[in-house]
Amino acid sequence: MPPDVWTHSPLLASAAFAAGVLNAIAGGGSFLTLPALVFVGIPPIMANATSALAVSPGYLGSTLGFRDELRAVPVRRVKREMAIAAAGGMAGALLLLVTPAKVFSGIVPSLLLFATALFAAGPTLARRATAASKSGKGLDKWREPGLLLTCIYGGYFNGGLGILLMALYAVTGESRIHTANALKNLNSLVLSWLSVAAFVVAGAIAWREGILMMVAATVGGFMGARWAKKLPVQWVRVGVIVTGLVMSVVFFARQH
Repeated sequence: MPPDVWTHSPLLASAAFAAGVLNAIAGGGSFLTLPALVFVGIPPIMANATSALAVSPGYLGSTLGFRDELRAVPVRRVKREMAIAAAGGMAGALLLLVTPAKVFSGIVPSLLLFATALFAAGPTLARRATAASKSGKGLDKWREPGLLLTCIYGGYFNGGLGILLMALYAVTGESRIHTANALKNLNSLVLSWLSVAAFVVAGAIAWREGILMMVAATVGGFMGARWAKKLPVQWVRVGVIVTGLVMSVVFFARQH
């Protein structure tokens, strides 16, 4: 960590805590953790890897919350999807690690903007995907290839991953919303931890920042789960979208 660690710690901890709250309520926490790490001087690729570490514990809690739904899914299917998620997460992480730093810095604003647009379109995508499924237009055969591609994206850049996974499950015929949510959380957990493991082996984690933010995000996730029933989700969604747009503009401006 840079010499002014005590100056930056409050900012990093606050961003991670807020990210944990957002992820528990509506998602979008990476809009805060990644920019905060870049702002304090962490190189973009290392910042992205460290951000993945910071938010990873939240997936475990979400997965445990859907234990009953996961037990109802055939074991063979769960194992196949976990294997695909692991392969996709690892592939995405390796792709990130071989991306030249200058190239990744150049596409970060576009990735943030894409993830923001995806988040904003989430409810519409979900409705259309569910309608397609109910009308018998589910594309079952594309489920596993689509899962692989989505998990590669998740291993490379986590923003909007949950929305993509939920839309994929709906389009490919999963009509049970809680089952889709359970599989989304489980596969996000698998790909996240595998990608983080790859970042660890490659030495791409800023450890002191990452551990600080991981603890803060975990606390934020716990508090967010308690606040979820009290805060209007629509207000939170608007806040996430505005944050994503502002961060996108800031990153675009830094390139000029």
